[in-house]
Amino acid sequence: MAVKFSVERTTSSKLEATDFSNLRFGDTFADHMFESRYRDGGWDAGRILPYGAISLDPSFSVLHYGQAVFEGMKAFRYAGGKINIFRLDAHYQRFIRSCDRMNIAHVSREVFEESIKQLVDIDRNWVPQDTYKSLYLRPFIFASDEFLGVRVARNYRYMVITSPVGNYYAEGIKPIRLTTYPQYVRAVKGGTGEAKVPGNYAATMQPNALAAQEGYAQVLWLDAFEQKYVEEVGTSNIFFLIDGTLITPPLEGTILPGITRDSTMYLAGSWGIPVEQRKISIDEVFEARDRGVLQEIFATGTAAVVSPVGFIHHQGRSIDMKQEQMGELAQRLYDTLTGIHHGSVEDPADWCTLI
Repeated sequence: MAVKFSVERTTSSKLEATDFSNLRFGDTFADHMFESRYRDGGWDAGRILPYGAISLDPSFSVLHYGQAVFEGMKAFRYAGGKINIFRLDAHYQRFIRSCDRMNIAHVSREVFEESIKQLVDIDRNWVPQDTYKSLYLRPFIFASDEFLGVRVARNYRYMVITSPVGNYYAEGIKPIRLTTYPQYVRAVKGGTGEAKVPGNYAATMQPNALAAQEGYAQVLWLDAFEQKYVEEVGTSNIFFLIDGTLITPPLEGTILPGITRDSTMYLAGSWGIPVEQRKISIDEVFEARDRGVLQEIFATGTAAVVSPVGFIHHQGRSIDMKQEQMGELAQRLYDTLTGIHHGSVEDPADWCTLI
């Protein structure tokens, strides 16, 4: 029998005051949250309680040494009145790999899955009705030692919060503009690039701000050593459709193993499209453009699902895909994934957890 958590329900719901027709990404939060604490070598029973501020001691080790991990996933309105939590198991597996890299105590699969399912069930009215909106789910763990010193923490907090969201990019699903910054590095082999940890994102803030000032949505990251091979797009994985073959950078320790990336490769392969996970240089992308075989560029991620790329700038050169909307493959992927999310397309591989 699944674990059942204690619940303290809010006495002042924010639901009626929330404008679901005008949702932005990440600034509205549902009524409840989950919390469990790790001390003396084990996790407590955990509880669901009203969403609100938490107490942090100024000496908490996470504030000084950054020992923390998180996940990003979504719940959707599904056929038959159910709610679909998409690829829950895959997110747990990645969460644990991130915990291993940061030497953080694991939460069990049962606690991870049930904390999310029970929290979503209590706040199921917060899952937007709109096909293109969802309830974003943010499980995270952080070190909570009251101690100043570089060591593996002995105390942690595991929490889950949820947020009804609209489009991640202000552009919606219109093609975005990218630029490279060879003077900046996101990750190196042996580092934390393949883990979902706060520091990976903090290190991108300055170049992302520079990109925004110059009119770009995100930075197109290149490898750290040669500044030659394409790796990621800001918070997403990158794909190139070149002469009928779908190409994406390989998982070699520097990029996040995206769940939507994996879903995209599965779907494309099932449609008979050749898929390659290999190194691809920025020069190869320009050469494909010059030869007339660069058909589409798009990014994938939980937040944006599929985001077409319409323009890339690199060291004074540029690629303009001359498009105002998604390419054919990107649109097919987007339509299929959102269809699976909401139950209008058959689940191909047990990706949906229904509650």
